[in-house]
Amino acid sequence: MKIAYFDCMSGISGDMLLGAMVDAGVDLAEIQAGVDTLGLPDCRLTAEVVSRRGFRATHVRVEHEPEHAHRHLHHITDMIDASTLSPARKELAKRIFTRLGESEAKVHGVDLRKVHFHEVGAVDSIADIVGAAIGLDALGVGKIYCSPIPTGSGSITIAHGMVSVPAPATAELLLGIPLVRSEVAAELTTPTGAAIAATVADEFGPLPSMEITGIGYGAGTRNLTEQANVFRLLLGETNDDLVADQIWALETNLDDVPGEVIGHCTTLLADAGALDVYATSIQMKKNRPGVLLSVLCPADKIGKLEKIIFRETSTLGIRRWPVSRHKLERRKVRVETEFGPIEGKAAMLLGEEHFSPEFESCRAAAAERNVALQKVYEAARAAYASQ
Repeated sequence: MKIAYFDCMSGISGDMLLGAMVDAGVDLAEIQAGVDTLGLPDCRLTAEVVSRRGFRATHVRVEHEPEHAHRHLHHITDMIDASTLSPARKELAKRIFTRLGESEAKVHGVDLRKVHFHEVGAVDSIADIVGAAIGLDALGVGKIYCSPIPTGSGSITIAHGMVSVPAPATAELLLGIPLVRSEVAAELTTPTGAAIAATVADEFGPLPSMEITGIGYGAGTRNLTEQANVFRLLLGETNDDLVADQIWALETNLDDVPGEVIGHCTTLLADAGALDVYATSIQMKKNRPGVLLSVLCPADKIGKLEKIIFRETSTLGIRRWPVSRHKLERRKVRVETEFGPIEGKAAMLLGEEHFSPEFESCRAAAAERNVALQKVYEAARAAYASQ
């Protein structure tokens, strides 16, 4: 499978991504041809090779006549719908703009239909996002990975006045996405860049296993003194049978909670959507025996699960961090046995499929037929093998 990795050492913006894609081999003329069908006033994309702190990179600039139009989301989506872009490119561009609009709506407390784009409704931002949709489609990658994202620091001035970095809309777009600390006093990640990354990246974390087939370097506009203002795009192939994703780990140490309470808490956490919950015996300060309560969960469950832990255990603090994991491709399977139908999962590993009966299904059959649980497991495995 062809994959891409966004290396955001100096953040990400629309022009940096465009530059990296062109540098990696995407035809700028193809992007220009698509942008031309949007009906934007005299909009032209140019590319030049520049140096950023001694590193070569491609900088794509959007040149256009001055305008003062402030567009709503429907103006931009109508513009995209009326273009001659392919359905896939239209859909991706509209998804990015919709995600951007949702963040603006939340920040300003207005309905999505009333969001009034300022900077991101300008010609250059529209060209950046539509150009990104065209370029990413042209690359033909099956999966996109992205590094943790630095936002920069300090403050910037936008249409609504001075704000801290990351800008409000950028922060909303980066909810649930791992960030990395940066002391650079500048806006490294723009709302446009954050919207693109949040929409197209399948996973955030370290570089995945891959054979690199291409590299593109996209330059930001500024020449920073601290580091090269460059975004790197890595293209490659992977033959992994494994599916990669990102989850979160939550942990807390407990030394004053009864075992019954911990057992009750683990049940509530599992029922609330935790992927896994487990307790480990540990030795704590002052030679106290304690329990390490660990929870694995998707990002959208963090708040709910932390509330349960705080409420049920009275702990004073919970540690959390993103975890990258690999898992086997799997599918649900139902087999017929002498003890009735048994549910299970089949997973692919190195071209071979392995079957695991579901405990609850086996337990129910064993109880109903009054037989040993192990017999049901054996019967389920034998039924699968006979298929």
